[in-house]
Amino acid sequence: MLHNAIGDKPKFDVSIILIYLALALIGWVAIYSAAPVEMHGSIFDLDEVYGKQFLWIILSIALIILIFAIEIKFFERFSGVIYVVSLVSLVGLYFFGKQISGATSWYAIGSMSLQPSEFAKFATALALAKYLSQLDVSVKDVKHFLIVGGIVLLPALLILPQPDPGSAIVYLAFFFPLYREGLSVWFLLLAFIGLGIFIGALLLGAWWISLISLVLIGIIFLLSRKRYKKRRGTKPQVSWFITALIACVALAFATNFIFDNIFEERHRNRINIVLGRLADSQGVEYNIIQSEIAIGSGGLVGKGLLKGTQTQGGFVPEQHTDFIFSAIGEEFGLMGAGTVVILFMLLIYRLVIMAERQRNQFARIYGYAVAGIIFIHFFINVGMVMGLLPTVGIPLPFMSYGGSGLWGFTILLFIFVKLDAHRMSYQH
Repeated sequence: MLHNAIGDKPKFDVSIILIYLALALIGWVAIYSAAPVEMHGSIFDLDEVYGKQFLWIILSIALIILIFAIEIKFFERFSGVIYVVSLVSLVGLYFFGKQISGATSWYAIGSMSLQPSEFAKFATALALAKYLSQLDVSVKDVKHFLIVGGIVLLPALLILPQPDPGSAIVYLAFFFPLYREGLSVWFLLLAFIGLGIFIGALLLGAWWISLISLVLIGIIFLLSRKRYKKRRGTKPQVSWFITALIACVALAFATNFIFDNIFEERHRNRINIVLGRLADSQGVEYNIIQSEIAIGSGGLVGKGLLKGTQTQGGFVPEQHTDFIFSAIGEEFGLMGAGTVVILFMLLIYRLVIMAERQRNQFARIYGYAVAGIIFIHFFINVGMVMGLLPTVGIPLPFMSYGGSGLWGFTILLFIFVKLDAHRMSYQH
């Protein structure tokens, strides 16, 4: 279904395309640098990771051309089909998946591996945008909210047991389009409160967190009653506060069970290291320590391409994947790392501006989903590489090594670029 509308002159956002190319090329050079010194031959050598990444960049450009050629209504019309196919591909991993690094998240296709969770993100974004853009659908309505929650949570729940908690966490990004469409910010606050209870129970124990919850909820209830007496507004319902207390206590006591039975040992160790409950400088913590050393040693302008001691010495394991930012920090310094951060911030800012100018609700919701997904990936990856967040295996968009990741993000981004280019003529 190719685009052939007569008189429709698409205006593609050049700034987004240039930022995409800049990030992809910087990532490619960094992957080349992160390869061991003895591997540094031609940067186009297809037998090496950097050569393969170059091939995947070329194929990504072919994907962009294909997306631009598809008729504009295709993405909205077939969003449900795309979503169902993505769910089937995730379920299929439990029967036909290939295990890599302890996770059954890939399909083996000859000498290549394909990770369906990278494509499930744009599929979920399309399905969410399609459902919310229907007439009389509101996230404030309980029925519609539950359906929307199911659309977002179903792929995340299929991804989590692989186990791949990093990819599952990314689905928090869908709060951004939901908030834009009217979801109360209280839902985000509840998520942070839940996370606080979870971490607090690990650090202090369930009984202490239950006691703290009782005191805080009691204070909030008393303040609410005092406010009611002054303004004579709606009387606070005791049942709401009792329900909140029960939920907090239940989560506190369920924390250890969740932590010990759902998370794998490697994930537990990484979280414990960040919380200060575990020190393992030669084991799980090794990656983080070496990454911090690499970034810190880069200084202002870096040590130069192929001159980083940590990077060239191979001290950061699998640096070309999730830890690619540390190679940039060491060899290009604060200037190089800062440039990457600025490019991402400009990309996210531009995506939000583009989303707001859409005349079509489907395109606007999808645009916010794209911005949210890229932001969550960027925020967690950089925080992880700098030792501020647990290592959960989240790639840096457009830059980390991997065909599935690059293609998934390329499709995610350029579907929106396509929608935006036709915003003046694209209607329901």
